[in-house]
Amino acid sequence: MIRRPIPIHEHRTVTGTIRLEGVYKIFGEQPRGRALELARAGATKGEVQALTDHVVGLADVNFSVNEGELFVVMGLSGSGKSTAIRTVNKLHSVTDGHVWVGDTDIQALTGAALQKFRRERIGMVFQHFALFPHWNVLDNVGYGLEVQGVDRHQREQRALEALDLVGLKAYAASMPGQLSGGMQQRVGLARALAADPEILLMDEAFSALDPLIRRQMQDEMIAIQRKLRKTILFITHDLNEALRLGDRVCIMRGGRVVQIGTPEEILTEPATGYVAEFVQDVDQGRVITVSDVMVEPRPVEPGSTLRSAVRAIGERTGSFLLDGAGHPVGVLTSADGIRALDDGETELSGAVRSDFDRASPTQTLNEVYSAAGRGLPIAVVDADGVLVGNLDPQDIMAELGRVESLIDGFEREVFL
Repeated sequence: MIRRPIPIHEHRTVTGTIRLEGVYKIFGEQPRGRALELARAGATKGEVQALTDHVVGLADVNFSVNEGELFVVMGLSGSGKSTAIRTVNKLHSVTDGHVWVGDTDIQALTGAALQKFRRERIGMVFQHFALFPHWNVLDNVGYGLEVQGVDRHQREQRALEALDLVGLKAYAASMPGQLSGGMQQRVGLARALAADPEILLMDEAFSALDPLIRRQMQDEMIAIQRKLRKTILFITHDLNEALRLGDRVCIMRGGRVVQIGTPEEILTEPATGYVAEFVQDVDQGRVITVSDVMVEPRPVEPGSTLRSAVRAIGERTGSFLLDGAGHPVGVLTSADGIRALDDGETELSGAVRSDFDRASPTQTLNEVYSAAGRGLPIAVVDADGVLVGNLDPQDIMAELGRVESLIDGFEREVFL
C-alpha cells in the first residue's frame, strides 16, 4: 500500500503565509502571571481555571498556512479555534508568542498601520452576514473598496466581477432583505473577494446556513479556490466540512493543537483517541483516495507463460498486461488463470480479459466502489493513461475496516 509521508511543515517567511509561533492567550486580570506559567507547564484549560480563575484561550499553538492553501482549524466550542483566527487580525492581542503574515509581526502593529493591514491585506467572512440592510448588493460588495478610496466606477467593476464569481451578478441591484440566507452569505464572500486580499479569514462562515445551502456554499468555495488559490484560514466546528474543504486540517482541544494533517491523514492516522472518536462516524469512502490504497503496479512480464504469470500474481487478485507505452490493455486474474490452466491452456491469451475498470489516483473510494464490486482489480492510471498502480477490491475493504477499528486502539476519552 502506498502511503504519503506526514509532511514536516517548517515556518517560512513567504508573502501571504500565516504563522502562529508558540502563541498563548490567557483571559483574565493577570494573564501573564501564574495562569501563563501553569499553561506553559502543560496544565489543562480546566486546571488553570480552577487554580487561577483565568481562562486559557490558546496554549503553545503552532501552525503555518502556506500561500494558496485552504487551512481549516476545527474544534468544539471552547477549543480555541476562533481565538486563533482573531489573533491573525489582532482582534485578540496574544499573551505570548508571535503571529506573522509574511514578514509582518501582526501583534506589533497598532493604530493606522494595523488598520491599513486589516483593510488591504485581509478579507473577513463572518458567520453572520453583516450586510448593510439599506444598501443594495453592489454597494455592499464594494464597501471595502470604498474604504480604501477606490473611485466609484472601478469599485463597481470589481464588485460586479466578485459577484460573478459567486453567481450573484444578476442580483447587484437587489437589497439584502430580498435574498435568502445562502445568497446573503455569498454577498459577504464577494465583498471579501472584491478587495483582492492576500488572505481570507473565514470564521464559522457557513454555520448559520441550512444543511443543503451549506453544502452548496462549500461547493462554491471549492470552485472559487480552484480558480483564485487564495490563502484561506477557515474555522469550523464541523469535521465533515473540515475534511471536505481543507488542504490541511488542524484539530484543536482545550486551547491546544491536537493534530495537523491532510484530510486523509486525519482520517486514517488519528494521533489521539480524541481525534479517533471524531472521525469514527465520518464516511471514510469520500475522503480516502485511490492513491492511499493502491499498491505499486506489478504488470505481467512480456513473454511470460500462463503458468509463470499466475505464479507471479501471488496474493494479488490479478496483474495487468501493458502495451509498449505502459497503458493497461488486459488483466489476468488469479481465478481466470487457474481455471484456464485446469482446462489445459498454456497461453496468456486464453485467460486474459479486457473488461477491467480504470481509475485516477485522486478519485475517492466511494467513486470506485461500484467498480470494485465486480471483484476485478482496477487499473490506476495517470492523465496519459499509463498504469501507476493496482487497486484491489480486497484492499479497499481492508482499509475501510482498518479505519473503522482505529478507535479500539485508543483509550476512550470524554469530549471536553
